[in-house]
This record gives sequence, C-alpha cells and structure tokens, in this order.
Amino acid sequence: MSRTRIVRWLRVLLPLVALAILSTLFLFSTEKGEESSIPYADVEAEELAREPQMVLPEYAGVTADGAAITLRADKVSSAGEADGDASRLRMTWRAEDGLAADMTAPGGALEDGKIRLSGGVRITTSSGWAMTTPVVDSPTGDSESKSAIVAPEEVNAFAPFGQLTAGAMDLSRADEAGDHLLNFTDGVRLIYQP
Repeated sequence: MSRTRIVRWLRVLLPLVALAILSTLFLFSTEKGEESSIPYADVEAEELAREPQMVLPEYAGVTADGAAITLRADKVSSAGEADGDASRLRMTWRAEDGLAADMTAPGGALEDGKIRLSGGVRITTSSGWAMTTPVVDSPTGDSESKSAIVAPEEVNAFAPFGQLTAGAMDLSRADEAGDHLLNFTDGVRLIYQP
C-alpha cells in the first residue's frame, strides 16, 4: 500500500473515530434523574405574593440647594403602604461646597418628601466627624427644606478635637451662597481633647 492511499484512508477514518468518541462522551456523561435547581431561587413564592419587595434598590437625586443624594438598601418592601420600608440602608450626601456625609442605618423609609433613616444611624463626614443617633431625616430632591441632614434625637459625636453630645443636630447651609454648618442644640456637652 502506498503512502498516498494510507493518508486518504486516515483522512476519512480519523474524523469518524473522533466523532464516535465525542458522541459516547456526551451520551454517557450525564446521569438521568434529579434536575439541578437554581442556587439563588431559594424564595417562597407565596411570601412574595403577600409582601412584594425589591432587592438592592438604589435612589439618586439632587436637593433644592444642589446636594447630590444616593441611597441604597438591601431590601425594600411595601407592605400595603404608599411608601415602603427599607432595611440596611447606605446613604451618601455630597454638597456643592465639598462637604460629604456617609450614613448607614438598619432601617428607614420615605416619609413626606424626606428620607428617614432609623434604628441607630452612623454618620461620618468628610470634615472628620463621626456621629451616632437614633434617627436622621434628609430631604429628597423634590423637597424645599433648607436643612440637609437633621437628627432630632440625641447625638453622640467624635470630632477631631474631642467628644460631643447634644439633644439634636442640624446640618444646613448658613445662607444661599454660604458653606454648610453643623449645628448642635438642646444641651450640648463637649469634652475637649487637644
């Protein structure tokens, strides 16, 4: 047999052998039986029908005085109300004058044109303040409120110069063109640490 004949036969036989091997791999590779389930579809359909919810929603807006707000939550459920309740919120507030505040809270809601963070809010500002308070209110983009961030209950703050406690706190613009001021009221107590 000549070399040319051998090459011609191999050109026909080798692809057929490869096709036979591949078909046996696919035929015998999977066992019939239990279908695999989607790993992230671990949700009760009846519970979702009773209480509709969104996972990882995000809200962004600009307030009347030009501050940018970004709000993220792990979950929002409506529970039959006009406004929803959210869990594990993270809010970022950035003013035009460069001041920024980052807030985290276990719960919150949208109420009367404002964002209400509740359940123990932690606030850090770009100017070096770190605060905790039970509740924080902040206007949304469609609110005409002058205050940017309001803490109507007790505030515990750590500043670059010491510790401070107060009955309430308000972060607002001093005037139309001025910078934002952090105003503590209702029994302010300062422990100065140089």
